[in-house]
Amino acid sequence: MAYAAQHTAASASEKSILAILATPFVAFGRVMIALGEANTRSQKVQRLMAMSDAELAERGLTRDKIVHHVFSDVYYI
Repeated sequence: MAYAAQHTAASASEKSILAILATPFVAFGRVMIALGEANTRSQKVQRLMAMSDAELAERGLTRDKIVHHVFSDVYYI
C-alpha cells in the first residue's frame, strides 16, 4: 500500500509565530550581506581571487595572502 502526501505553501495567515518573529532578523541579515558585498575592500578581494596564480605572482601575491594584502592597513597580523 502506498501513501501520498501533498504539501502546499502556507498562506500569510498560516505562518508560524517563529517565522513572523524571524522576519526582521532575516531582513537585517540581508542588509548586512548587501553592505558587505558593496564594500570596496570586499570587491578588491573578489577581483584578486578571480585572477590566475600567474597574474597574482606578477603582483607579488599568493592566493593565501590576498585578504592580508587588502586589509593590511586595518589589521596587523
